[in-house]
Amino acid sequence: MSEEILINVSPMETRVGVLENGMLQEMYIERASKRGLFGNIYKGKVVRVLPGMQAAFVEMGLERSAFIHTADIVVLNEDGMEQREKNTDDISSVLREGEQIIAQVIKDPIGTKGARLTTHLSLPSRHLVYMPRTQHIGVSQRIEDEAERERLKALVQECAEEVGMERCTGFIVRTVAEGVGKDEIKADIRFLKKLWDVVQGKIKTEPTPSAVYEELPLYLRTMRDLIRPDLEKIRVDSQESYQRIQSFITTYVPELKDRVELYQGERPIFDLYNTEDEIQKALDRTVALKSGGHLVFDQTEAMTTIDVNTGGFVGHRNLEETIFKTNLEAAHAIGRQLRLRNLGGIIIIDFIDMLEAEHQRQVMRMLEKALEKDHAKTNIIGMSDLGLVEMTRKRTRENLRQILCETCPECQGIGTVKTPETVCYEIIREIVRQARTYNSNSFLVVASPSVADKLMEEESSSIADLEAFINKNIKVQAEVMYSQSEFDVVFR
Repeated sequence: MSEEILINVSPMETRVGVLENGMLQEMYIERASKRGLFGNIYKGKVVRVLPGMQAAFVEMGLERSAFIHTADIVVLNEDGMEQREKNTDDISSVLREGEQIIAQVIKDPIGTKGARLTTHLSLPSRHLVYMPRTQHIGVSQRIEDEAERERLKALVQECAEEVGMERCTGFIVRTVAEGVGKDEIKADIRFLKKLWDVVQGKIKTEPTPSAVYEELPLYLRTMRDLIRPDLEKIRVDSQESYQRIQSFITTYVPELKDRVELYQGERPIFDLYNTEDEIQKALDRTVALKSGGHLVFDQTEAMTTIDVNTGGFVGHRNLEETIFKTNLEAAHAIGRQLRLRNLGGIIIIDFIDMLEAEHQRQVMRMLEKALEKDHAKTNIIGMSDLGLVEMTRKRTRENLRQILCETCPECQGIGTVKTPETVCYEIIREIVRQARTYNSNSFLVVASPSVADKLMEEESSSIADLEAFINKNIKVQAEVMYSQSEFDVVFR
């Protein structure tokens, strides 16, 4: 399987597309005016403690105050190290209003909610995540070979001591570290030690509130977090970004240096492999399947629901076989769509009902396989008694629709508007109400063209009857600036 990364950089925004076999699988967008906060460390001030919610709001100098729950607060001992066994159930015992706090963003602001924080600090590099306040070395669960896990633990311990860090300083070995040697691990530890020294200096000198550590720009985070040895090509369309990427690659993964390419083609880079079209499709509610079936995605604040339909697929043998093949294809497509749309939180999948238990097991296995490459943590709970598959996917940043779209000003996000007929009857009721309240000679109705046309044509007899009933003239005027649900009734 071939994998490529396309990077489109402009003064306004940076976009990164991850492709597998020429098909867009993941999409990352960072805008200059609204850079993500995930991973940033702030020196903030507690502005409100809420014992009833066991949480607090923290002022960090951002548009909205951030939020921290007691479960995300760690208690430090005299040496400045975390005391994991210390109970922090009572937030009033660990935080007070006006108190200074050093915290890291673990979830970007989403919608009307502010960022979520933790005091468990961590700094990532290519192969490691450094936890300066802990004394534990862990290894990514995705590295399954036990011998390799033990080798990496011992290697990190050895390199940390050689660099001069305290014994058993906290690290998590990332998945990409599988198989790497001592030089790479030692270089990462040196880098992280210097970085933490800089952060500590800023904590002492910077004012409150302020940022003491900010994450790398998107295109460099991509190099750190997403590139793997089997990556075929990295194409970037910015000369400046290309040079910075080359420098990063040379330092951390020199064996991939030849795979970075400055794209200077006439066509925009995201027109390659129809990437722009795939982004547009990812904003649609419906996703077509090759068999003729389709998926329907509905996003709410509480959860995302995915409905699987056979659509035009009629199969060749029998109904159960048709349903099984549609569900198999849907499971594979859902895995891709969750990554591409970056959907998080609770996800409910309504597969078409299957009678055979073996078919159900195969569909679940297909879904699990489709999620194996997902960088976000996923957890498939299983199939409920109602035949619904329940799962969760970790949400750390806004999904694709939240980044690129806004709530429709006409329907306010419900996806429907009142019919012209409904608005006409509302207008008639409003005229009757005003006729009984105010003494006027006539009424002027201002409405959208579709509603005005209906009043003057199909509902003209109703308007005539109303004029006779209230003994007043009614004039209708179309206004193109009005939405279908808007109208005004003016008495004259």
